[in-house]
Amino acid sequence: MSVTSTSPALPDRRWPEPRAALRLIKPITWFPPMWAYLCGAVSVGASAEGQWGLILLGVILAGPIVCGMSQAANDWCDRHVDAINEPDRPIPSGRIPGRWGLWIALAMSVLSLIIGWQLGPWGFGATVLGVLAAWAYSAEPVRLKRSGIWGPGLVGLSYETLPWVTGAAVVAAGAPGLDVIMIAVLYGLGAHGLMTINDFKALEGDRQMGVNSLPVMLGPERAARVACVVMTVPQLGVIALLFAWGKPVHAGIVAALLLVQFWAMRVWLTDPKGKAPWFNGTGIGPYILGMLAAAFALRSIGAV
Repeated sequence: MSVTSTSPALPDRRWPEPRAALRLIKPITWFPPMWAYLCGAVSVGASAEGQWGLILLGVILAGPIVCGMSQAANDWCDRHVDAINEPDRPIPSGRIPGRWGLWIALAMSVLSLIIGWQLGPWGFGATVLGVLAAWAYSAEPVRLKRSGIWGPGLVGLSYETLPWVTGAAVVAAGAPGLDVIMIAVLYGLGAHGLMTINDFKALEGDRQMGVNSLPVMLGPERAARVACVVMTVPQLGVIALLFAWGKPVHAGIVAALLLVQFWAMRVWLTDPKGKAPWFNGTGIGPYILGMLAAAFALRSIGAV
């Protein structure tokens, strides 16, 4: 990874501005992996009695620590692109001066591994994978973010599938069942479309810096349609599996939530670039509620 800073650091600032440091780790992004971890804990059907400490520690690890670390790493590795797209971001604005962005990301990587160790072999192994995925996504020479296919795919699996399986494994004190893994993988694959939404705001900078996101490769209109399909197909798979497993009520809930997403998708497709933030705030809610409905379906299966 490159450690040479080209950020226009303020000449009189040696330490990071506290508010900028908080913005660097983006609290708004912590929710998806925290939610997925909770869905995993719900889905196994095992009693949480005596395990609330581990569940809480896992939620904190998935959100503020690992996800926060990934955001710091991404901002450091993206500082040149952000100088074009969003020059007011903490690093290009100089509020996180010098190499502080890198030091924060590295320190949080170490902290992630220390805390992950407390969750046993499954929790620690998942933490190692999460840390490696974060750096593989952002840092050279791998930098999977350059790919509109592999980048969002890695993030979707890291944000949804990995914490879901980890939460299930920690609560069950062992490997979760195949049904849990299948649903977790489907929601992780569908999250590829959710991750693509974030690429619309960086369209110009990505073009200039050679980041081949789907909006860059396909154009905003086609990329939005692809993202909608990628979100929809795995959820149809979830609905089919829940029906096959004798959970028609839960399957119906997921289907109803998918219909709400169809409405939001229709609105988004009228102006993919301009309405991407709107869809980000409107279309994702029904998606994650469907995750919880599926988790409760799996819990009742496991409890039988």
